[in-house]
Amino acid sequence: MKKIMTLIIITSLIGIIIGPRIDAMESNSIRKDRLETIKEKGVLTVVGPPEENPFFQINPETNEISGIDADIINEVARRLGVNKIDIKEEAFANLLEKFNTDESIDVAIGGIFISPEREKLVAFTKPLYKESEVVIVPRFSKINFMSDLKNAVVGVERGTIFEDLTKKLKEDKLIKDVITVESITELFNAMKSGKIDAALADSIIISHQLSKEKAPSLRTLIDYTPKLQGVIGMAVKKGDTSLLNAINKIINDMKADGTLEAILRQNGLDKNSIITN
Repeated sequence: MKKIMTLIIITSLIGIIIGPRIDAMESNSIRKDRLETIKEKGVLTVVGPPEENPFFQINPETNEISGIDADIINEVARRLGVNKIDIKEEAFANLLEKFNTDESIDVAIGGIFISPEREKLVAFTKPLYKESEVVIVPRFSKINFMSDLKNAVVGVERGTIFEDLTKKLKEDKLIKDVITVESITELFNAMKSGKIDAALADSIIISHQLSKEKAPSLRTLIDYTPKLQGVIGMAVKKGDTSLLNAINKIINDMKADGTLEAILRQNGLDKNSIITN
């Protein structure tokens, strides 16, 4: 009887120890690889900021996307053999948080600077293009040099890597104060209304904005030296290695056959933004 009871206890303990491992193995085998799922569905789900021109913009009426990153992801989807892109929108400041908490999203795009802090949250593709920041002021502002910013209120878009830089300028007493806004559109509006005296923003965004105006309402400070020259990439979830590898191969192919450079130039970028390797 004692032997039977001992055997029952041992069997139960083995079940307790091994059971969860078996469940985990079964769960992993059931969960399909994201790349495989994308190809089976024929749909790539992307999240981006609704108004981050010229990186990414969503037409609210048609839900069609346009811009640098939009053109790139459309080509990536085509080369993956995917016929449809589903679009989800999120303010840039909350973009990566939305991406990581919504399992249905495959890729995040929209002029995302690759930085060590962001690499802790997501896996980035190979760099697509490069850029830096500029300081802008109203066209007829009395601010002409960086030294003139000591009494200026400077605006910056929340969630960008320029936010910390602007706060550092305040700490160093190089500017008077900082106002954080939720979008690039709000940043321009704050400048026009006089809410801010100057702004720190993406050089590509500012170049695009100035190119649209016959008589530009803004101008850049010539004596400002960029502090954050970096590269832009697309984000995938950590662990989605096969999807990351597939997109990286496509990016390499697009660089080799000239497609990526053509997309960048069609969107107004020049040799200073192009990455050849």
